[in-house]
Amino acid sequence: MKIDGLDRLISQLQTAGDGGLKAEYQDWLEDMGLQFLDIIQDELIKENAVDTGRLLRSFTQGDKENHFLISKGGLTLEVGTQLEYASYVNDGHATSSSGERRWVPGRWTGSRFEYDPNASTGMMLASQWIDGNGYWDHAVMLYEQMFEQSLDRKLQSWFDRHFGR
Repeated sequence: MKIDGLDRLISQLQTAGDGGLKAEYQDWLEDMGLQFLDIIQDELIKENAVDTGRLLRSFTQGDKENHFLISKGGLTLEVGTQLEYASYVNDGHATSSSGERRWVPGRWTGSRFEYDPNASTGMMLASQWIDGNGYWDHAVMLYEQMFEQSLDRKLQSWFDRHFGR
């Protein structure tokens, strides 16, 4: 018995298994990481979580020391930040873990407080809970939807190129 195209299918699957598909998906995953960085930045801006821009600029791709990583289906995307307070902005936090009041030296410039350890003026902070804005959680939800659709399109495109329709 002879099946038309079977030799071609076996050859293409062998190529995929030898790294052709893996290399293609690695490039695609890197592009998806860049898109995820854009989503994170959009969410930070949407949630008004931009003050100095430090958190906004801190997110990078490919650093195993980042506080946030995504792993799904055997693929790992290292996108995140090394800023410890990024999780506080997302999850919320108490201004004092012991519940006591503390003095912060500095000065007010308009409605903005500027920390200055040498200032004779400042403000007294009482412990309170600051709600998080969930920027990371929102970004992950949006990204997962986009990721699944893009993965399906990528796989179908690869299949169409190698096996024709």
